[in-house]
Amino acid sequence: MISFGPTEEQELIRDAMREFATEALRPAAREQDEASELSQELLDTIAQLGLVSTSIPETFGGGGEPRSPITNALVLEELACGDASVAVAALAPAAFANVLLDFGTEAQQQAYLPAFCADTFHASSLALLEPGAFSDPALPKTKAEPKGDGSFVLSGAKSFVPFGDTATHFLVTARNNGGVDAFIVPRDAAGLKICERERNMGLKALPTNGLELERVEVDADAKLGGDAGCDVRHILDGGRAAIAAVLTGLSRGVLEYCVPYSKDRVAFDEPIARKQAIAFMLAEMHMETEGMRWLAWQAASALEHNDGREDRTKAAYQARSIASEKGMWIADNGVQCLGGHGYIREHPVEMWYRNARTLGVLEGTLYL
Repeated sequence: MISFGPTEEQELIRDAMREFATEALRPAAREQDEASELSQELLDTIAQLGLVSTSIPETFGGGGEPRSPITNALVLEELACGDASVAVAALAPAAFANVLLDFGTEAQQQAYLPAFCADTFHASSLALLEPGAFSDPALPKTKAEPKGDGSFVLSGAKSFVPFGDTATHFLVTARNNGGVDAFIVPRDAAGLKICERERNMGLKALPTNGLELERVEVDADAKLGGDAGCDVRHILDGGRAAIAAVLTGLSRGVLEYCVPYSKDRVAFDEPIARKQAIAFMLAEMHMETEGMRWLAWQAASALEHNDGREDRTKAAYQARSIASEKGMWIADNGVQCLGGHGYIREHPVEMWYRNARTLGVLEGTLYL
């Protein structure tokens, strides 16, 4: 019999994350959005929950549990239902660690992974996106110039890098001899300029920065995977599946807020939920959220079972594309459902609308 549901263990993890999101993330979301700042205490709590360290091998100080993209997708949905900014913030360091687990050399893993196993939040980020309307993270403009001694000189720019203001290291993608490689760059590298914090429409609590690389020289051991390199396309697939899961969680949050609101809100002597236009809108929002979830799970499953590259990329792109379109549509309908209340800060739907718009153009910050 084919099963489309999570395992018993995954259900326990999902329930725990749902409780955490409901009790800790949702109440703090508005304050953090208004302040454009994440609570350090909340970030440290996330570190103590083991969202990053659980799948890191015991030899590096982690829990040694097998990593599951499906489980990570479940976790992301629950966190995003509480606060999408925190969901991205929580898993941004995990993206750096997971990429190292998949492609890093033993020396690279030994050097960087132990830092993610402490009880305090450790910030390191992927730097894949670049400024410009037609930027393609699979074909970066940033260049890596090989030198005779095995080192590289990096030149270019990156944008929307989470925790650019505090991250200790960045994983920077760059063209190298016709291909694309990734390089581990410390924040104090000569020639690396960390720009002022970006002012984004949504995910305002999440600090992001641009990077400018002016002939940044890195040693040969900074190249991810050493001579074998890494599969940047696979990293992008994992990121797209992750964003699909985040948008699913955000959409579910919108729906779960709008349904009771429409039952309580009375207009013309009856709840607006009884109005056909509202009832049909909520029903369609529910159907689209369910569809987003199945596509996100399909993409995560393709990653977990190591399906062929074409299958992984197709599943991840479909999930990401549908989630971006329908997530924005659901957030917009959430605002419309509340009418005038949808535009004021007393209700969270305007914040979720801004977050959905930002997530729709976000790429290269997460990795399941």
